[in-house]
Amino acid sequence: MSLLRVAVPNKGSLSQSATEILREAGYRQREDSKQLTLIDTDNGVEFFYLRPRDIALYVGEGTLDVGITGRDLLRDSGAKAEEVTGLGFGRSRFRFAGPQGAFSDLSQLAGTRIATSYVGVVRSFLEERGIDATVVRLDGAVETSIQLGVADVVADVVETGSTLRQAGLEVFGETILESEAVLVTRGGSVPSDFEIFKRRIEGVLVARSYVMMDYDIEEPRVSAAVALTPGIEGPTIAPLHREGWVAVRAMVPRDGSQRLMDELYDIGARGILLTDIHACRL
Repeated sequence: MSLLRVAVPNKGSLSQSATEILREAGYRQREDSKQLTLIDTDNGVEFFYLRPRDIALYVGEGTLDVGITGRDLLRDSGAKAEEVTGLGFGRSRFRFAGPQGAFSDLSQLAGTRIATSYVGVVRSFLEERGIDATVVRLDGAVETSIQLGVADVVADVVETGSTLRQAGLEVFGETILESEAVLVTRGGSVPSDFEIFKRRIEGVLVARSYVMMDYDIEEPRVSAAVALTPGIEGPTIAPLHREGWVAVRAMVPRDGSQRLMDELYDIGARGILLTDIHACRL
């Protein structure tokens, strides 16, 4: 049987979340972090646990069919892989930073030396804006490169900015890249069984974003309630043993669901319940 070959980050910030989403999608995952491959015969998939930075290259060359990696790593690799969908975890922002008070605008980057671990991302950003600067590749932390005289500016992941401030740096200019974990395939070459894999992953993403809401309400107030909870294709409405009342069930966005419960209660809904969704197909 032909197996779909899927690359999974073997370590780092993406590894655990990637494994979790695959498990939620019904796929077996390794129990030993030293295990390099795993075959899930029941689901027709073989998993390869690789360095996140290498995944786009393997997929782009067609050695593997599908991969989970970061958008930053995909863009930096220059591989022939393409992003299919964002996965909602591993989010980060790439920004320029320099000595406090020294830079305020991207135009000031011309002629500078920029230290970064993501040379491909930074060069593409600069080329698109016609900025001529020297990009210096450094692996690992780049914050000290300015103090050591290697660079004038750094381009790095910014979360709270505290690490940069400790090094006497501040961010400036627009964001270079908004990154997150993404599903990638080889451009122009997608295996037929990839659609099942993709549908499962998307089902998990939807399940994480929605909850199931159930409530009881009097029939004259159904229209007002349904306007608040239209569901996906429409809510399920069933008569209750109590005359003049119905039960309503609908998927609603997780965000704002508590506020929605308050609004339903105010118009007369009772017995309002929220239930987690573990998987779905839409």
